Amino acid sequence: MSSKVLSATTLGLSSHLVEVEADTHSGMYVFSIVGLPDATVKESKDRVNAAVKNCGFKPPHRCGHVTVNLAPADIRKEGPIYDLPIALGFLLTTKQVDFDASDKLFVGELSLDGKIRPVNGVLPIALMAKEKNVAEIIVPKENAGEASIVKGIKVIPADNLNDLVSYLVGKKKIAPHPEQDLQKIFEPQKYHLDMIHVKGQEHAKRALEIAAAGGHNVLFSGPPGSGKTLLAKTFPSILPPLTFSEALEITKIFSIAGKLPREISLVSQRPFRSPHHSASAVSLVGGGQFPRPGEISLAHRGTLFLDEFPEFSRSVLENLRQPLEDGMIAVSRAQATLSFPARFTLIAAMNPCPCGNATDPEKLCSCSPSSIIKYQRKISGPILDRIDIHIEVPRMKFEKLTSEKAGESSEQIRERVIAARERQLARFKNIEGVIANSEMQNEQLKKFCVLGEKELELLRRAVNQLQLSARAYHRIIKIARTIADLAGSENIEVPHLAEAIQYRQRQI
Repeated sequence: MSSKVLSATTLGLSSHLVEVEADTHSGMYVFSIVGLPDATVKESKDRVNAAVKNCGFKPPHRCGHVTVNLAPADIRKEGPIYDLPIALGFLLTTKQVDFDASDKLFVGELSLDGKIRPVNGVLPIALMAKEKNVAEIIVPKENAGEASIVKGIKVIPADNLNDLVSYLVGKKKIAPHPEQDLQKIFEPQKYHLDMIHVKGQEHAKRALEIAAAGGHNVLFSGPPGSGKTLLAKTFPSILPPLTFSEALEITKIFSIAGKLPREISLVSQRPFRSPHHSASAVSLVGGGQFPRPGEISLAHRGTLFLDEFPEFSRSVLENLRQPLEDGMIAVSRAQATLSFPARFTLIAAMNPCPCGNATDPEKLCSCSPSSIIKYQRKISGPILDRIDIHIEVPRMKFEKLTSEKAGESSEQIRERVIAARERQLARFKNIEGVIANSEMQNEQLKKFCVLGEKELELLRRAVNQLQLSARAYHRIIKIARTIADLAGSENIEVPHLAEAIQYRQRQI
């Protein structure tokens, strides 16, 4: 007699239903798992064997030939997520337990003593289960909060195999996990760094305000110790709060990557990722034998901070071309081609030369012209062209450092950013996938960024004198649209366009 238990697999950010079929027949003991399993899934037979035995049931090694099929067989299965459904399928097919498994979905790793351990990717699995009209999802106790974000599905937290079997056969009750209180999760966040603590650098702060309002990329250039890193680390404190759909998308990425802390059900803060300049291409953009999200996807709807920008390998930085343009990354491998979202705000920081003093009027640069050119050429023109705002961050004067005059706080700046974002959300409410000005395509530019004769003439002179590319031309218009939104203006005017033009790349 064979049995069937429902489980799931995750490909990219989407999940698919998996039928775990179990069958036994007499003969020499063999435990085979088929259906394109990876090494971790094949090892399930040893964990299941020990867990079933230590929970007081007749183990597989005393039941002859055991076959487990993970269907559909043409989708690769990976991870320890199938331990629990394999164990329950075995108990059903050997008639050691009897329960209706047709409307239940099971995921979980088994320890040797029968305890059910947490797994990755539970949120996308719960979303898929709801779409497939699965009535009940049984997950490890530590994953129950994550699964309960999805409303309209019964989430049963399972702690160990014995208690779960007792629940399934009706001998014990396990209370479903209560639905999450989203209002409590999205309470205002406190930040350790505040713009009010950054002395001077008003020009750079203004650039960050524009970047936060419109989702634009920024490159800081200046001597060491001028405050580039501090400005970047303060940037999250002025970003608008996450919407529920954004938080859900970010949480799915973190869950699949195994980066979601067990005590957190839903990511409520925009991510801030700061990989070291020794990072490999795979760690930055994602990949591996079976593709996993990289730093750019973990920074989705948040900030990717690349300090010491030219110290990154040029081949690594070139991988940012497609994500900076399209907001997604497609990772192709022999087994599969998967796409991960990567709609992040890039904040990069660099010195103008190897010694860092090339632009400092009071300190002598010790670098030769050839070494400065070589240093700057580590960043290609196409990458620089994709960065909207280029800002010089000068060395701070003593008077500024010791000044008691306080600048604006992050809260004050954030209010303006939120107001500008609300205008954008209203503007793009009927356009799928666009929530900020930086994400506009040519069609939206023509519709929402109509320029008058004076504005067109200013832009024409800028394009000709600065020899700007078509991409730079469109990005200037997007920045001007954001500046107009911050000013509460319905139309893009000459002052907005003039400010946007000054943020384009200049030769050092």
